[in-house]
Amino acid sequence: MSGFFSSISKTDCVSDVFYGTDYHSHLGTKRAGVAFLNGKSGFQRAIHSLEDGYFRNKFEKDIAGFKGNKGIGVISDTEAQPIVVNSHLGKFAIVTVSKINNATELENKFLKNRQHLSETSQGSVNPTELVAMLITEGKDFVSGIENVYDSVKGSCSIMILTKEGIIAARDKLGRTPIIIGKNGNGYALASETCSFANLDYKIEKYIGPGEIIKVTADGYEQIKKPGKKMQVCSFLWVYYGYPPSYYEGINVDNCRYKCGAALAKRDDMEFDFVAGIPDSGVGHAIGYSNERKIPYMRPYAKYTPTWPRSFMPQDQKMRDLVARMKLIPNEALIRGKRGVFLDDSIVRGTQLKDNTRDLHSHGIKEVHMRIACPPLTYPCVYLNFSRSRRTRDLASRTAIHQLEGTEKVNLKKYSDPNTDEYKSMVEQIRKNLGLTSLKYQKLGDLVDAIGLPKEKLCTHCWDGTSYF
Repeated sequence: MSGFFSSISKTDCVSDVFYGTDYHSHLGTKRAGVAFLNGKSGFQRAIHSLEDGYFRNKFEKDIAGFKGNKGIGVISDTEAQPIVVNSHLGKFAIVTVSKINNATELENKFLKNRQHLSETSQGSVNPTELVAMLITEGKDFVSGIENVYDSVKGSCSIMILTKEGIIAARDKLGRTPIIIGKNGNGYALASETCSFANLDYKIEKYIGPGEIIKVTADGYEQIKKPGKKMQVCSFLWVYYGYPPSYYEGINVDNCRYKCGAALAKRDDMEFDFVAGIPDSGVGHAIGYSNERKIPYMRPYAKYTPTWPRSFMPQDQKMRDLVARMKLIPNEALIRGKRGVFLDDSIVRGTQLKDNTRDLHSHGIKEVHMRIACPPLTYPCVYLNFSRSRRTRDLASRTAIHQLEGTEKVNLKKYSDPNTDEYKSMVEQIRKNLGLTSLKYQKLGDLVDAIGLPKEKLCTHCWDGTSYF
């Protein structure tokens, strides 16, 4: 996913950028970076890997030597950034939250024009550098960013640090958010509003799809109006977003409570307790528990001191092992009991299958799963949500292949909960994962829980409808 934070202030903003960026650590696991601008030193920048440590630990020494009243920071799941660029538009630093599906095409375009690419990302071209080069093709920042909107296939939100201020440009269809916060000294811009509260910022404005805003310590101005179409990612509320955050004025955890309640209203099976798969299933489970008046319990304890992330190791077997090690079952709560477990989604299902096996080995009687969204049938092409290297690895696609014997099928019939094909797919997933029962959220109920019209939400991974 990735996330960014910036601040521009009448006083030094280094501390705000440091802590504000740290509050985005749940959005990325690969790289992080910060850049500041001051009159004496010019641009100051630091980039570190997060694969063997935390943002705070990696940047504490750098931050001690930085000064500036404007700066940007990013937590990235892919490339090293910020990139610092010197161009006819002046010198600027840039961070992006993007997924560029036509990166190779853009790279070949620049090479054909005898332009060079200096940055690399995991052996390939750096996406943020591609965006910077597209911007410098414009006569000014607005036309350059519009060139990004016209050229990139996928999604791209941008923040640019310049001598005159900070320029923020939200993805043209608003798939990823940018929110402006305000305090007594200036402004902040962030992917996550949870970064505002403890730094004394108040939500000032939700930047619209394709909107471009220029911010100084004294205020902000709109330099490009938002577009009429929006396709904000639904998974921001279901999974990605941190519980206190807001997108489009809608709180994450409040939405998750509604998701759980919607699942509960469609469920008449009897259970002894409700549980959330930590951490993103917890809000959904509380909503379910409150609606059905079934006790909420913690049959799993999450051990975070040494097992903070399940997806850091590059090797899949190691990732699966870490995922198992960090969840410790509590036999006193589960032996002989019927439990209903809530989770945000099922991607491959590997971890869930292991969890179910562990629960049975510790004496649970029944394991029922309720998923806060519909089955993931189409791979995400905008945020890379699926976390699976191959479409065939998705639990739904594995089940479909088992039922059909081929991957060349009409997926629409498997996306419709009223069809026999859908019911057969869910039953096959249940068998594959060793569950007592399995039910997914209805798409209409999820849309209602979020509270935006469906046409303003990206639901592509569930129904394949969100291409533009």
